[in-house]
Amino acid sequence: MHVAHLSLADFRSYARAEVPLDPGVTAFVGPNGQGKTNLVEAVGYLATLGSHRVSSDAPLVRIGAERAVVRAQVVQGPEGDTERRRLLELEINPGRANRARINRSSQVRPRDLLGIVRSVLFAPEDLALVKGDPGERRRFLDELITARAPRLAGVRSDFERVLKQRNTLLKTAAMARRHGGKGADLSTLDVWDQHLATAGAELLAHRLDLVAALQPLADKAYEQLAPGGGPVGLDYRSSIGDDALAGAAGREELYGRLLEALTAARRQEIERGVTLVGPHRDDLVLRLGPMPAKGYASHGESWSYALALRLASYELLCADGGEPVLVLDDVFAELDARRRERLAELVAPGEQVLVTAAVDDDVPGLLRGARFSVENGTVVRQ
Repeated sequence: MHVAHLSLADFRSYARAEVPLDPGVTAFVGPNGQGKTNLVEAVGYLATLGSHRVSSDAPLVRIGAERAVVRAQVVQGPEGDTERRRLLELEINPGRANRARINRSSQVRPRDLLGIVRSVLFAPEDLALVKGDPGERRRFLDELITARAPRLAGVRSDFERVLKQRNTLLKTAAMARRHGGKGADLSTLDVWDQHLATAGAELLAHRLDLVAALQPLADKAYEQLAPGGGPVGLDYRSSIGDDALAGAAGREELYGRLLEALTAARRQEIERGVTLVGPHRDDLVLRLGPMPAKGYASHGESWSYALALRLASYELLCADGGEPVLVLDDVFAELDARRRERLAELVAPGEQVLVTAAVDDDVPGLLRGARFSVENGTVVRQ
């Protein structure tokens, strides 16, 4: 799979942009702040319905515009096979529902686009996977889960909706307690517990399967990038407790363990006014050798670890069928010469690799493919 053409309207810094793309390596080169990352961000947005740089849609719309449009022609299968081409369009409307189309005529839900374009993106922000809060690692797992099984977008949405409703109920009860008023009606809490456990067990089961699949691939990728520097290990830490997690085999058992944990935590949750048990409280612990990578890994080791996670994701998606677009956003300038060459060797065979760099010398010789110059709001093929 590759993107054959990218069109932008009022997206980020671009009033209009038309970028024809080929399979293989394409590099966008130009000074910082000229819009290189905006181009690959648009591809990533079509793949995940989210940005790797911001948490809301508003910054994606050009200043002064009401909405932005990202459009891409995607080729699935051999080049020239018109039956395998799709035109995807996503209209971004901050504060309102986004709109999506496939092949212009059929209006669909935005999440119906998931799985058509698949991408793996590595950017400087990915250091947060190693050094940042648990939320960064949960997001990494959930986005990869959805890339592999787009229907899980609905499960994630259900879980977030139930969690919000349950937290509202708990917060109301906590406020009533603190102010000495009549206790809130908690008669529906059991129902919300069941809904939370249902969606939570599904999400948790997929996360556990994913971590098991990623473990050997991440270790292999780290060894390729930094020979002798590992091994790396991935340990899932659940809010229901490691013992409960280890004893659960399948969604039904996970459902039961989540319900038990919610019951045990209920008094504390009512006091604090927040849900303390569930996938939203879990973490992925990254080990480097015998030690946790967070707090112990050097800057270079952290970079290599983050890269290894993305390369493992790429290999996993390839194994599922169909190569994703691999995006390397301003990566090579941060790497030493050895890691730069090793990374280039690993990604060069990809069906489509998009690279951004401030100067041409930052792009390794192995990745000398198509070149675009990006400057002053223009994208020109060299």
